[in-house]
Amino acid sequence: MITMNWLNSMLVLLAAFVAVFLEAVMDLPRNILGAQVDLLPALMVYAALSSNMVTVSLLAVVGGMCFDSLSANPLGITVLPLFLVGYALNLKKELLLSDQKFAQAAIGLIASVITPAGIMLMLSCTRNAPALGWETLWQWFVMSLGGALATPLLFMMFGRLNHNLNYRPVTETTFRMDREIRRGRN
Repeated sequence: MITMNWLNSMLVLLAAFVAVFLEAVMDLPRNILGAQVDLLPALMVYAALSSNMVTVSLLAVVGGMCFDSLSANPLGITVLPLFLVGYALNLKKELLLSDQKFAQAAIGLIASVITPAGIMLMLSCTRNAPALGWETLWQWFVMSLGGALATPLLFMMFGRLNHNLNYRPVTETTFRMDREIRRGRN
């Protein structure tokens, strides 16, 4: 399991800012696929499986508010679905095979399905009810598949960042293998 420190938390929040910015600026995936891939659920999977609840909460609030401020969503509507996904994963992170690529992709797929569903459910309770149709299913499919593909890539990227930027403790012992131990009387 990856050890948690302040640098990892800052990198996760920085990645949330960059992901939300790129989703807002880059129109090419939206023009080609007909949908924009949302990277926040995949990032939440990484944060929930590799860190503590503080980072999960910060990512839900900061990432959700940034996402909502650059989209047509009411401000704050993305926070709760993101947090619930992160909370559920963080509770059971010891039981999940978070070091396996297939498991990362499967968890990323589930998170990328649940988060937009929660947002649409919350939007349907407001005056800003979404218009649902066949195009919505296609967008949901693209977002889910994109989240499933992005999750193992995020684990690899953060694994390399943690390996390169964090120190590795030296495991020295006082016992030397080449030392002779004399037993008995002298």
